[in-house]
Amino acid sequence: MPSLKEMSRFERVLLQRSIGALEADRTCCADCGRTPLAGELVHLYDGRRPRLVCELCRSLRRELPVASQPVRQSTRSSAIRIRVRAA
Repeated sequence: MPSLKEMSRFERVLLQRSIGALEADRTCCADCGRTPLAGELVHLYDGRRPRLVCELCRSLRRELPVASQPVRQSTRSSAIRIRVRAA
């Protein structure tokens, strides 16, 4: 049976891994880092690296976005998936 100290270390590792997996699976605004809500518009900007920008940060940019799409909720999990249609 593991000791209390070993168990808390094990629990901490599991928690860090699960948080890391959740962060890797989410899409964030390129400007503020916020995860857009389901139904919110996100805007795709072209450049060296295509970037998604949330509706709140859209007003901070002068150039027009290449595409704008509402965020859709994934049916697989509680993670939000952003799908931008190709032109």
